Amino acid sequence: MTDHAYWMQQALALADRAAEAGEVPVGALVVRDKQLLGQGWNRVISSADPTAHAEIVALREAAEAEGNYRLPGATLYVTLEPCSMCAGALVHARIALLVFAAREPRAGVVCSQCALLDSPWYNHRVRWEEGVLAEASSARLQAFFRARRS
Repeated sequence: MTDHAYWMQQALALADRAAEAGEVPVGALVVRDKQLLGQGWNRVISSADPTAHAEIVALREAAEAEGNYRLPGATLYVTLEPCSMCAGALVHARIALLVFAAREPRAGVVCSQCALLDSPWYNHRVRWEEGVLAEASSARLQAFFRARRS
């Protein structure tokens, strides 16, 4: 198993925690030098916080652990393509690499709706890769929304 697959498996387990709490099943973690710095899952409902997306929760935990809002050299793993808020946070945190599982066709801004992280006006460039365990992530999301509709 590659490092990316290993860490994405951990993110999927966090997504399951979100689903168990009635939240959209998205999990994220921040890793640097094979060390977990922070983790999170969607908590917007339970926290009554519109910014409590999995990525933001993971970034906050990592920044607190590091004592610095900048996380150079870190990778953020997330089970779903980030939205504009989360993509902006990745830039501000100076994340080196984003690895996400499934595309978000409605609100994803890495490659689905636009290529925000590839924009030339940012003062930091976040490299990105997609598709790691995408089917497992998509299956969780589809099952969650299917159950919610019924």
